[in-house]
Amino acid sequence: MKVEENALVLDFLPRGKSTSYKPEPMAQVIGMDYFTLLEIVPKEGMEFKAMEKVYVGKGERDKVDYIKRRIKFPELTSNSLSELDKTIEKLITDDEKKYVDFFNNASSITIKRHQLELLPGLGKKHVFSILEERETEQFKSFEDISKRVNLMPNVVHTLMKRIVEELESEDEKHYIFVRPPSHGEDKPREFRK
Repeated sequence: MKVEENALVLDFLPRGKSTSYKPEPMAQVIGMDYFTLLEIVPKEGMEFKAMEKVYVGKGERDKVDYIKRRIKFPELTSNSLSELDKTIEKLITDDEKKYVDFFNNASSITIKRHQLELLPGLGKKHVFSILEERETEQFKSFEDISKRVNLMPNVVHTLMKRIVEELESEDEKHYIFVRPPSHGEDKPREFRK
């Protein structure tokens, strides 16, 4: 199972959700590797700011008491939703090599469908152009992809749209970037260290 080590804060609720049975401070965060959406509870007296990086891995956590549960896209607060696009954009641009490698290594899903076709705005002509160009020479950056692929949409925005699609969908057939939902996680569970 894919596990997040670090996450970026989307929203901090110092008094928790008004609908909570037991009000306690909590934050909604997005994992930096697999875009896992989580609710976390801070240690006593800790507060978070939007876009703050927090450690949520298995070891000793400096600011996080425990991971309350994995959440679904519709459970995001309005503040989380307003921070989501720029947070995902930051995660993509900060790890450019990972996403350029995707363009360099993406492969066929079936005989008639390629992973690159799952990206919004990319059709067969884009895919053929990308495959042809990467045969000549591997892509080095987002700018390199944009220069070498004719009429290529903005690479970061294309990736961002795909990631949001994967987060929103609970029955996506092909997850490329996001950790697929676990259908047994409907009930809140507390993950203590």
